[in-house]
Amino acid sequence: MHSHIITTERLLLRPPAAADAEAVFAWAGDPEVNRFQTYPLHTDPEQTRAFLLAAENGEDDTEDDLAFLFVHRSGGQIVGCATAWPEDGGVWELGYTIRRDCWGQGYASEGVRAVIAFAHETLGVKRFAAHHAVDNPASGRVLEKCGLVFDHMGEYAKEDSGVIFPAKFYRLELD
Repeated sequence: MHSHIITTERLLLRPPAAADAEAVFAWAGDPEVNRFQTYPLHTDPEQTRAFLLAAENGEDDTEDDLAFLFVHRSGGQIVGCATAWPEDGGVWELGYTIRRDCWGQGYASEGVRAVIAFAHETLGVKRFAAHHAVDNPASGRVLEKCGLVFDHMGEYAKEDSGVIFPAKFYRLELD
């Protein structure tokens, strides 16, 4: 797990830790937030803690990932997260999620923009990709606000159920 910290106007972005399980469970265990996510719905905070502990200890395949929690600077509340991870061909995939009670407040756009800038400026990443379910247009607006442009239609599956979502795929290429 990395140790990078990013500060934006309203957010402090930092790596997640097992101690954050209760706060992360607020969205990982919310069926409405999880509806279009690829990961399975968490059923209790201990499942979330185990997931975070495995990542924290490098016991999964995420050692190259840049995972950040979004911590509200004025109140300390964890409002969401974003992850960027390398794929084939030098493209970094982006994923993000926000607590339902924090939807529509610009946290996802603010945090994802910061992750993109960090990966570009610090690691030299020039190519990013992301997707969202067609039935989740708010996620598409986040991507567009972050500079990604529509590339093609496709689909993706939920890991635990195999449910297939029609999706829009986006890309961003930086100099």
